[in-house]
Amino acid sequence: MIIGLTGGIASGKSTVARAFEALGAPWVDADDVAREVVEPGEPALAEIAERFGSGVLNADGSLDRRALREIVFKDESENERRWLESVTHPRIRERLIAHLERLAAGGAPYVLLVSPLLFESGQYQMADRALVIDVPEALQIERTAARDDVDAAQARAIVAAQMPRAERLARADDVLDNGGSETEMRRQVAELDRQYRELALTPHRE
Repeated sequence: MIIGLTGGIASGKSTVARAFEALGAPWVDADDVAREVVEPGEPALAEIAERFGSGVLNADGSLDRRALREIVFKDESENERRWLESVTHPRIRERLIAHLERLAAGGAPYVLLVSPLLFESGQYQMADRALVIDVPEALQIERTAARDDVDAAQARAIVAAQMPRAERLARADDVLDNGGSETEMRRQVAELDRQYRELALTPHRE
């Protein structure tokens, strides 16, 4: 069984995934795979550099994520974001499937697909259930500004560019509230782990 784990930026997706991992559930992070497909030598990076110029590359030829992000977020038409997704998402999906198949072969009752764009990218179609990690928007902005070293205005723009919180919650099968303590987060993870193990043993019904 595959559990799609998602949430807005700075909601604590990786922290929650590690808590599940401690209980025996392996995971693959779509962000890690997204970085793989734009490494030097990858076709996607060549396409990105051809479209946006050498200004989106570091001196060593790697992708300057900050420069690219500024270009994409300044484009109010969202055409650049859509183009970028058309180049990267199919390649990410292909590699995610391979990673998930490898993890599933390890015999765990369920595996996690951790993806900030689970719904937007269509990756939810690879999952049996969608778990949304939820935090208040104000906390997202605060954490994003601190983590990514951006000002509050850019942090707000990043949050605003994502799927609205209400829509994400409406599409969730399960919700974990990560606005409190680590102890409370781990309590919720343990309860969800119990539920997922039970579901994994239940014959699938259409």
